[in-house]
Formats: sequence, C-alpha cells, structure tokens
Amino acid sequence: MQSTPNYLWYTDDVLGQGATACVYKARNKKSGELVAVKVFNNASYMRPQEVQLREFEVLRKLNHKNIVKLFAIEEAGSSKQKVLVMEYCSSGSLLNMLEDPENAFGLSEAEFLIVLNCVVAGMNHLRENGIVHRDIKPGNIMRLMGEDGQSVYKLTDFGAARELDDDEKFVSVYGTEEYLHPDMYERAVLRKPQQKAYGVTVDLWSIGVTFYHAAAGSLPFIPFGGPRRNKEIMYKITTQKPSGAISGVQRQENGAIEWSYELPVTCRLSVGLKSQLVPILANILEVDQEKCWGFDQFFAETSDILQRIVFDVFSLSQATMHRVFIHSHNTTNIFLDAVFRQTNTAPHHQEYFFEGYPYDLEPNLQAQNFSRTTQNSPLTLLSTETEDPIGVRYRDPAHGFPKFVPKVDVIADCSIAKGVLGAVHQTLRIARSLLKCQEFILRGLHCVIESLKSECSKFLERKETAVLMLTCLQHTNEKTLMVYESVSGSNGNPELKDLAEVKARLQTVTEDLFRYSHSISEYQGTLGDILSELVNHRQQAQEDRSIRQMECCLEKMQLIHKQFKKARACMRLAYNEEQIHKLDKLNLGHLARKVISIFQDDCVQKYQDVLGGHGNRMRKVCEIKKHLKKLDSSLSAGCVELTECWDCLHNGEVPATTIISPHVVLLQHLPSHIPFKSSSFEGGRGVEYMALPRDVDLGAQHITCSSVKSLYLCRLWTGCHRESRSLPLLYQFTHKTPNRVWHLECRSFWSK
Repeated sequence: MQSTPNYLWYTDDVLGQGATACVYKARNKKSGELVAVKVFNNASYMRPQEVQLREFEVLRKLNHKNIVKLFAIEEAGSSKQKVLVMEYCSSGSLLNMLEDPENAFGLSEAEFLIVLNCVVAGMNHLRENGIVHRDIKPGNIMRLMGEDGQSVYKLTDFGAARELDDDEKFVSVYGTEEYLHPDMYERAVLRKPQQKAYGVTVDLWSIGVTFYHAAAGSLPFIPFGGPRRNKEIMYKITTQKPSGAISGVQRQENGAIEWSYELPVTCRLSVGLKSQLVPILANILEVDQEKCWGFDQFFAETSDILQRIVFDVFSLSQATMHRVFIHSHNTTNIFLDAVFRQTNTAPHHQEYFFEGYPYDLEPNLQAQNFSRTTQNSPLTLLSTETEDPIGVRYRDPAHGFPKFVPKVDVIADCSIAKGVLGAVHQTLRIARSLLKCQEFILRGLHCVIESLKSECSKFLERKETAVLMLTCLQHTNEKTLMVYESVSGSNGNPELKDLAEVKARLQTVTEDLFRYSHSISEYQGTLGDILSELVNHRQQAQEDRSIRQMECCLEKMQLIHKQFKKARACMRLAYNEEQIHKLDKLNLGHLARKVISIFQDDCVQKYQDVLGGHGNRMRKVCEIKKHLKKLDSSLSAGCVELTECWDCLHNGEVPATTIISPHVVLLQHLPSHIPFKSSSFEGGRGVEYMALPRDVDLGAQHITCSSVKSLYLCRLWTGCHRESRSLPLLYQFTHKTPNRVWHLECRSFWSK
C-alpha cells in the first residue's frame, strides 16, 4: 500500500499503466471517497522540467464535465514522487466498451451519440483554452454512469497536451500509433527524419479514427497482419488514401487495398446517422493538413447532428426501418424530402400511420410538433405506389465466423472465443431485427386494412344514401310521366323526351350503384382473407422461442469465455485444467453452431415466409386502395348526376304550365302546409303534411302551378289516389285548424 497525506491505495489496484506513470484506484483517508491517482515513475523525471510541469498546468486550467477533474497534486511518502489526484471513472474507458464482445461491431446508435456529444464538448473546451491534446484515443476517454443511468465520457491523460493556438505549430511527437496523424506516424513509428511541423488538426485525425472505431468496432486502416506488424503498409494506406475514403483494408499479404467510402453494413448505426457522419469522417481523415477541416467547421458539423431530433419511420411497402434526423424547426416538407432520400418514395406518394391510425402531416407543421416516435413505436410509411419489399439489410453472420485451432493455446483460444461471442451477439441482434421487422409488417398492414375496411363502410353508407335519393327520384319520375301521359297523351312533346332521358340516366346510376356494391363486397372479402393470414402470422411470432434459445446459448458461452480469460492470465494449465479447457472449447464451438442453426433454420425462414407473402399482400392492398379511390370519385359523380336529375324534375325544367294552364286553383285562406292521405303512396301511413311549393303565387285569388312539383301537389290536393276515379272534376276539400277554417277548390285535370 502507498499513500500521500490525504489518500491511500493498494499497488495491485491498477486502473491503467503508461510509459511515464501508473494510475491506481485510491481512497480519501477522511471521507472514503474513491479517486484515481496518477503516480509518475522514474522515466517521467528524465523528461525536461518544462514537460513534467505541463500536465499539471493544463489540468489546472481546465474545468468541464467532459474532462476528468483534477482534485489535488500531492507527493507519495518518502519517495516524494508527484501524484495527481483525479476524478475516478468507475465504468472504465471507451476502449473497455469497444473490447466488450457485445460491441465487436461498434456501439449502439444511442451510445455512439453520447460519445459524439461528450467528446465534441470536451474538445471544444480544450480549443477554447488553446490546448491541443495530441493523444486522443478510446483508452483516453473515460466513462462513468450519470445519475440518470446514461453514460458520461470524459477526456483524460493530458501528459502529451500543451497550449497551442490554431495558427501555431509543434515539432515534438506524441500519441498512440494506430491513431497518429500520418505525418507524425512517419517520424514516430517509422523513424524517418523530417522537418515537418504539426498543427492542431492532428487531433482531428485522431478523433476521426476514434469515431470510426466507436462506430464500426474496428480501426479504419488495417494492413494485412495488423497495424503493429505491418507498419510500412499502414503508412502507405493512410498517406495514399483517396479523397473521400474513410477506410482501407488489406486482406491478403501484398494484396490490394480495399477502399471504402461508407461505414460497413455490420455497423449498428442507422442509415440516417451514417449519412450525417460519413462526410465528417471523410473531411477530418484527410492527410493533407491544408485540405483537412479546421476545428470550427468540425464543431459546426458535429453540433448540427447533435441538435437534430430523430423520428423513427418504418416503410411498410419496403419493410425497412429508418431514422430521420431533422431540426426541430424544419417543416413537414423537409421531413418528407429526408424520408425520400432514404426510401426513394416521392413525397406526394407518402402516407403515414401512427399508433394504428392515419396520421396527417400539415405541410407547414414544424417537426417539434410532430408526435414523438420511438424504435418500438415508429411512424408507419405507406407508399401509394406499389413497391417491392426490401427487408432488413444484413450480412450473414455465418460468413467469416471465427474458428478454433485444434491445439490448446490459452491466448489464441481466448481471443477466438471473444470473436465468437462478438459474432453471436451480432447474430442475436440481427435475429431481433428480423423479428421486429415481422412485427412491424403485420402490425402496419393490420392498421392499413382496418383503415380500408372503415373506408368501405363509409362508402357503403354514402351509397345507401344515394340509393334512397335514387328511389325517390325514380318514383317521382314515374308519377310525373303518368301525369304527362294522362293530360297530354303520347303526342311527342319534348317534355316527354326529357323525362325519358331522366329515366335513362337514373337507370344508369342504378346499374352503377349495384356494381359498386358488388366491388365493395369483393374488397371486404379480400381484406378479411388477408387479416386472417396476419392473425396466423402474429400468433406464430408471439409463440416464437428462437430468440430465447439463442440467448440461453450465449449465456453458456459467456461463462466459458470467462474461464478462458482466467486461463489466459495463468498462461500455463495443469493437465486436468487443460482437459477441461479442451471440453469447453468443444462446447463453445457446439453452442456457436447451434446459434447459427437456429438463426438460419428458424429465424430467417419465418422472416422470409412473412416477407415473401408481404409483397403479394401489399400489392392487393394497394390495388384495393386505388380502386376505392376510383369508386369514390365515381360515386361522387353519380351523386352529382342524381342532383341534376332532381333539379330537372323539381326546378321547372319540365314546366307544368304547358299542361295545366287551362286549369286554375281557387284559394280561400290557404295554410302553409296541407294534409293529405298518404294512401296516395303505396303502403299508406295515415295523414301527413306537405309544404306548398314556392312557385305558387299567393298574391291572387287564383293559384297557377308552374312546375312539375306543383302539379304533383295539385294531384295530391285533388285527392288523386285509388278512390279518385269516382270524384267529380270539381273537387272540394275542407280542413279545420285551431286558428282558421280554409276551403280549397280545384278544377281537376286528373280523371280516368
């Protein structure tokens, strides 16, 4: 145990070790608070005094939540070695996170965004204080858990840091070779003499490599055999990198370098975030310091990402999940364009559902007023045009699956076991994505079908209303024809032709309405069949146990990997331990093969069944949706036709005066409504009231009817029903009301 006046620590409680110092976990003697102490070794004192004091001065100058805090500078016991007492980060470093098999293919998007935010904020504080770090890497980015349960990352290890303004240069070389700027790599690693000076942008290169590593789970530039074994090719890759490329890998000895301008498909980041991040990486991983972005542009572009809000969108037609990053003040039109860039679905073809219901987005609505989405509750995008399903984009995890060597090698076996666990984690993630995709397909299609069924019901209601109107018009038309034929006979009057034309138009509408009913019935049947299929698939998905089976295999594999790490620490195994190690290695291989088998034979098969049928179902649904739209337009046109027929029959297009001009109606105290026996209609309902037509002139002693409606009412007034045959031509009708007694006489033109 060692101590300073206020802190003590065990020498085997090592948190990290470097060339000039060792970091221990320590405690405050009075409060028991955990801290980290950095104890400098003898090699550190061989540096110039100015360099030894630089780290102290830099740390004293900094004060930010994303930079490890300096609490005190003390001396250790009798040795009088300088000790930095710093904030203790209990969750290790970003490097520890990336070495976890779960993150073998990069951090989750949520965690990566936290890293991005914390590192950018910390670096911004350094630049505000005119400090260049010169050793940015995952191992120098510490992690602790905040009170809200989220990670907080902090920059640490300022042993290489110094004050440097944007326009200043330095010539000394520091840093870790995989993250070094190529100019510094040439001098520090290859030991080639040069007279170059370096600026603050060397930190940007290190940040670019760090961000790529965090996003992809691997370094961006990898020569065959690895960066530490093939340094010349490593230098060649970084210096000959084409503009815009963000990674280069040599897969065979003396082989060609494979350049990539995108993050790998295995990366866990969404397409939406990748499209924002890749241009930043391309411009800070630039070997030419004149072409490389400055910190101002870097901060502007990264802050632009961090200030955006995210909307989760599931394209039902394509069966793909998307994350759309836009600013809170952006409007619907910008959102639709952003979705178009990811899905290629034109804005005017985009329709949305949210939580089971159609979701209309007003053109000028700001994104901050959209409903909040999550990855489990996204907006569902429906294209009004038929699109082929694409599904989840992934690389088969069985491809390149790590394999064990036959002999026992505790170091190699532990490394391979770690790779196997990483592959199994990735397999499990893909399986969950496939299952989630199935869930969204079935849920989204169910919502669309329910919406279409509702449209069918509303259409039928409108159709029934049209049928009632049609029946009334047909009845009126028939009665009017009877009136004309009785009074004028079949003398070829143009009015009779007009009525015949109305009758023909009504017959056409009748046929159309019947056809609509038949079509809607077919659509409802088809939608019902699809719903039945969806119910079966959803039940199968709910009963699926493949994910749990793979999780059980993973848990067993993690226990074996834990044993392998213990064996690696021992370096040599006793005979019995070696036999157990061999069995564990066999079991690990068996469990890995079982996971792949479950994934391919169960998860993928069920997913392909749903995806294959999804294309056919979506085509049917889109066709029904289009036909419903056409039917709706046709029904609207039919209603217009009925309205025109109504106007023709009731608004004087067939003038009644041509028939009844010889006849007059005498009025004494005429009321606004008159009673009539409804037996004049089929299925009489007793006494009812009919309003007098507006075209009746009430200002004279005689009333003249000037329309078919008036004529028809006159027919009612004169008792035109089954008993009217025996009535005289001069008909008298008397009726008493509480206020008056009125008397109506008509010269009837209706007799048989």
